[in-house]
Amino acid sequence: MRPSGQLTVNGANSLRAFVSMETNEIRSADQANRVYPFLVAMVAAVGGFLFGFDLSIVSGAAIFLRKQYDLDAEALGFAVSCALLGCMLGPILVALGIGDRFGRKKILILMALLFGISAVGTALARNMFEFNLFRIVGGVGVGVASIVSPMYIAEIAPARIRGRLVIVNQLAIVIGALCSAVIAYLLTPELSSLDPTVCWRWMFASECPPVLVLLVGLLFIPESPRWLVEQGRAEEALAILTRVDGAVNARGELEEISSAIAKEAGSFAELFKSGLRLALFCAVMLAMLQQFTGASPILFYAPIVFQKAGYEAASDAILQSAILLGWNLFCTVMAFWLVERLGRRPLLLLGCLGMALGLASLGLCFHLNIRGLPILLSLFFGIGAYNLSIAPLAWLIMSEIFPTRVRSKAMAIASLALWVAAYAGAQSFPVLIDMMETRYGSPAGTFWLYAVVCVFAVFFGWCIVPETKGKTLEAIGRSWTQIPED
Repeated sequence: MRPSGQLTVNGANSLRAFVSMETNEIRSADQANRVYPFLVAMVAAVGGFLFGFDLSIVSGAAIFLRKQYDLDAEALGFAVSCALLGCMLGPILVALGIGDRFGRKKILILMALLFGISAVGTALARNMFEFNLFRIVGGVGVGVASIVSPMYIAEIAPARIRGRLVIVNQLAIVIGALCSAVIAYLLTPELSSLDPTVCWRWMFASECPPVLVLLVGLLFIPESPRWLVEQGRAEEALAILTRVDGAVNARGELEEISSAIAKEAGSFAELFKSGLRLALFCAVMLAMLQQFTGASPILFYAPIVFQKAGYEAASDAILQSAILLGWNLFCTVMAFWLVERLGRRPLLLLGCLGMALGLASLGLCFHLNIRGLPILLSLFFGIGAYNLSIAPLAWLIMSEIFPTRVRSKAMAIASLALWVAAYAGAQSFPVLIDMMETRYGSPAGTFWLYAVVCVFAVFFGWCIVPETKGKTLEAIGRSWTQIPED
């Protein structure tokens, strides 16, 4: 159902909508809002694309890095996961107030520059020290992107389509990961005739074109209207809100934003008061569970997992990873379609349960030494459930549940928890696999451990996670403070 006051008139100029409340101008603005929010979200989501590309390209390169530098399990784990150390720094920078001080748009530009430096530096690295250093620089970009991209989209999106628009960012992350796998496959020595000591360098250099696309796109998107209101620039905020959601809705939303901001202290101390303390706990746990449920570290090492499953040639293992990431894209599109129909909470519960079943089945296949199709089906089922649920929903819910003035600080804390968990998971995965194979003859126990965490995630979602579907950010923020004092 279309919101009140939303009419359709062809051929009008939406840019003048905020100047006058005349009927034809209101109509023109409302026509523009059908497309404009999606275009803005797509530009911001290029940061998500680079997020997925940057973290995933190392999966294909890891096979060649391990051979060229004779890396053991610990060294391989650090080479793959060191970018996550940089990811931890990104939230710290946001927590220090750079997002609130300089605005979301300028921070997105900084993020793009960090991605570019990382791409060039890793491609030209002369040793593993330089490689790891530039991977950490790229990780800082990922850490910033993980907060600012979904937060920016959530702050500019109309409530009725906010879930879909934030999931556009997750969709971009998965597309970035898929593109990295396809490029890694095409650059393998078997297909490209490149030397194994060179092909992985081109994999990292291939990140440069999307960085340029992002930098150009950022020149044309507006600042967050909620941030503009915080800075006392209400007229600019009204212009943007009008273009996004029509003149009638924009004025009401501007009043609601102004009222909410006037009542918020915006300090870290506020996050630990009754009500918001529970919101922070919810966000931090969701962030950590997104990583500890196992799908993320499995995706980091997907080519190596496929080699253990019988696809020994590097090109075959990377091809299977590309197919898996293509499946991830399909599942993320389904999440985009379902999030405003089923709601956040039901989708989270069903997805985590599906992950538990898929990972338990994957462990059983390794335990019984079953190869081929059963392993693929188990892996596709578990990873698909991840991309239908907690992969996009953790970021979405984190970006929704906090009041405006503390949102960047709260997301910084939750994102820091996520990246600490991601680093622990990525660093420990090859060690866990080696330990399980040494002691028990198969890596099955690793996947069963992840399945247990998925079951816990179901109970957590049932007991703690709220439903935010269709609510304004201001209404969600107020709901936490209505919880009775302890």
